[in-house]
Amino acid sequence: MSPDARPWQVQDRFLELHSRWMTLLGEHWQDAQGQRLEYWRIEKADSVIVLPLQANAQGQPQLLLPPASFRPGVGQVTLDLPGGRCPAGQRPEQAAIAILHRELGLDAAAIARLTPLNPEGWAVNSSFSNQKLYGFVAHLEGGTPPPPASTAIAYPATATGVRQLLNQLTCLQCRAVLLEWRACL
Repeated sequence: MSPDARPWQVQDRFLELHSRWMTLLGEHWQDAQGQRLEYWRIEKADSVIVLPLQANAQGQPQLLLPPASFRPGVGQVTLDLPGGRCPAGQRPEQAAIAILHRELGLDAAAIARLTPLNPEGWAVNSSFSNQKLYGFVAHLEGGTPPPPASTAIAYPATATGVRQLLNQLTCLQCRAVLLEWRACL
């Protein structure tokens, strides 16, 4: 930042609407040149996405996903990694365990190791939305029976399987977690 650049300042907040998962804010800001601007933004609860890995019957690692479901935001059925919001006061690790239980029926005892891909969370920040995204890899116990096909879809945890899955995923957050995991291998 140059020494003569002044930071933007909030002049007033004319709307603040809270719900459990988000806050809608309307504000007037003054930019570095003194111009008054109207900004609308949403602050959301942080997101958690989990990449569950489990060996198949042949001992090869596979990625488990819940069945495709309807997403009101995009108006269609989509395939997504297990994920959701992190409630206030809950650690992302706790949310990851709850998500695996809700979406795949897996108990905490089924998780051999839960590894964060980004312990600080990635900023999902635009002029309209602010939140953090936490990605986890859940290595499932070898003796845990895989969820039934009605509960989970399996993709090979190989370069080909990841390419196939990337062709199916429309959620950018899911794609980011999957690509980060592949880059770490």
